[in-house]
Amino acid sequence: MDLRRKLERLNAAGLSPPSEDPDKSALLAGLRRKMAEILAKAPPPVPRADPAQTSLPFVEEETAAGLLCRRHLVLPPSHHVGRMPVDAARAASPDLLALLALDPTLSGCRFDRALFLDTETSGLGGGAGVVAFLVGVAWFDAEQRLNVEQVLLRQMSEERALLAWLRQRVEAAELYVTYNGKSFDLPLLATRYVMNREPALPPRKHLDLVHVARRLHRNRLGGCRLVMLESDVLGFERGPDVDGGEIPARYAHFLRTGDEEALRMVVEHNAWDVASMAALVGLYGEPLELLPAQDLACLARTLKRGKAFELAHEVAEQAVQRGAGLDGVRVRGEIAKARGDRDAALLDFEHLSREVDDPAVRLELAKLYEHHVKAPDKALEQVLAGTGEDEPALVRRRSRLEKKASRGSS
Repeated sequence: MDLRRKLERLNAAGLSPPSEDPDKSALLAGLRRKMAEILAKAPPPVPRADPAQTSLPFVEEETAAGLLCRRHLVLPPSHHVGRMPVDAARAASPDLLALLALDPTLSGCRFDRALFLDTETSGLGGGAGVVAFLVGVAWFDAEQRLNVEQVLLRQMSEERALLAWLRQRVEAAELYVTYNGKSFDLPLLATRYVMNREPALPPRKHLDLVHVARRLHRNRLGGCRLVMLESDVLGFERGPDVDGGEIPARYAHFLRTGDEEALRMVVEHNAWDVASMAALVGLYGEPLELLPAQDLACLARTLKRGKAFELAHEVAEQAVQRGAGLDGVRVRGEIAKARGDRDAALLDFEHLSREVDDPAVRLELAKLYEHHVKAPDKALEQVLAGTGEDEPALVRRRSRLEKKASRGSS
């Protein structure tokens, strides 16, 4: 029985609380009237929409695994995300991408056979209760066009069809490209296959762009959200967009009410994500012309980690020439030392020592003065100024240099 009917029965029966206080009775009667007025003005509940119908840009398809709610877009080769055409990903250098990812297994991969993948989920964490309610993928067809495909999970009975569709796309691809997919998207999808008692997806090589982005842009940008890279690296502004933290609540609202408008911006957000990944692969596959100087210095450092010393040296030179400042000089010196060019390394570290008070720079100079220049007295000066070493290492180095310096002066 709802509150309105209870109030009506109470008033009709002339009931009042067990009190002889007329003021209290009048107060209660007034409260009942106000509550009845509020209930009378309340709008009727919104009927839940029929999940078999949709005003979103999807088409319902009957498959062997069940109903599939699918959207399919074909982007022409001229389609750009900011300054990068999406089809540039096809010609991206797999060897360079392997170096940036610090993953040699990517070398030789065909990125024209990559599957770009992104999910929108019912929760921000993992766990068996979280589902991928929207899966977006992109791949290149025989005409070199980027196909963007999305499948929406309107109700849980459609999940098997979604998982079967995704399996077909993965089987046709050579590798995954994701943005934070190693930590989030792929583990979550693996859980959904287990929960549905389906075989696991076939193993594929995996380029996770978030790790590349952090190596190249974190010093300059701080955070590395995909929408931030679009703006600050690709030169693209999405316009109105939905924050990722809102997406689970929007899906919960859709399940509760059938209000599809809650998902409209989520669908476009997901489509932009997969297209932007293709643009980033094109950029990272040949980055020297488009990256700013500070990012080039980070690129050179990453190439050094991958032991591509000659290419790292070339990139570091460009970084310095284009204004990377002391960070560029530092990485150029580090690469010169790794290449065995100690004269060049000495020049860069001496330049740094005149500009910054940095124990790490003094440590490098101490090593170069001792072993390359054979000047233990100069090396000892750097040690006495502070090299940041722990006490046992510092004592050993100082003792050794004092002995060498004393032999040289005798």
